[in-house]
Amino acid sequence: MPDSTAAGGQRINIDPGEWEARVDLAACHRLVALYGMDDIVYTHISARVPGSHDHFLINRFGTMFEEITASTLVRIDIDGKVISPEGAHVNEAGFTIHSAVHAARPDVNCVIHTHTRAGMALSSLRQGLLPLCQKSMLFQNRLAYHDFQGIAFDLAEREHLVADLGQHKAMVLRNHGLVTCGRDCAEAFSLMYQLDLACQVQMDVLAANAAYGLPAEEVAEKAAHQLESYPLTPLDLEWPALLRKLDRLDPSFRD
Repeated sequence: MPDSTAAGGQRINIDPGEWEARVDLAACHRLVALYGMDDIVYTHISARVPGSHDHFLINRFGTMFEEITASTLVRIDIDGKVISPEGAHVNEAGFTIHSAVHAARPDVNCVIHTHTRAGMALSSLRQGLLPLCQKSMLFQNRLAYHDFQGIAFDLAEREHLVADLGQHKAMVLRNHGLVTCGRDCAEAFSLMYQLDLACQVQMDVLAANAAYGLPAEEVAEKAAHQLESYPLTPLDLEWPALLRKLDRLDPSFRD
């Protein structure tokens, strides 16, 4: 069923499953902005259209995350063709990164890419992310790295990007920023929140030049396993609370 909107953002003929995905993706954009992880209009978040292998939703280029609503998201196919709304423009580099992950990982339904100060700083460190705190240990042996190859306009980079990502759900784009992905917006956002906070902690510790030390490898791995195997997922635990927070602040993301 094609998606379209009337004037004022009222939805017309959008499948209920897609509309729910749109609301979650709009919420994800608002949350990234709320927690200071946006970059004016230069980063992007995507979500797979439910029931589709080759269509996904992404933010319109030139729109700030804090103003994105469910009806303003752009539906695009895996070849970069805008399905709706007609004439919408998306970030070409965003298409390269997101289409690569969505095409290679059918288990992934949401991809977030950021350029935060801490993420970019961490991406420039030779040693990468260190297990300095519990937030960092979530990514112990579970964080991919992708070398900088220029601005991601070249579709040929997609093969290298997905090879580096492998089966991980988080990746550092060296000299660039961060990527997380998940089975839903809740998981992808939770991972990005944790990863960016871990990057902030590491840069603070390096600036202080007074680190206590790193835990043993087996301890860091134990912590990672404990965190990733917790029986409640972000969709169960964090997401409802985050949506309530957005509804209190500004429920217009649902429009």
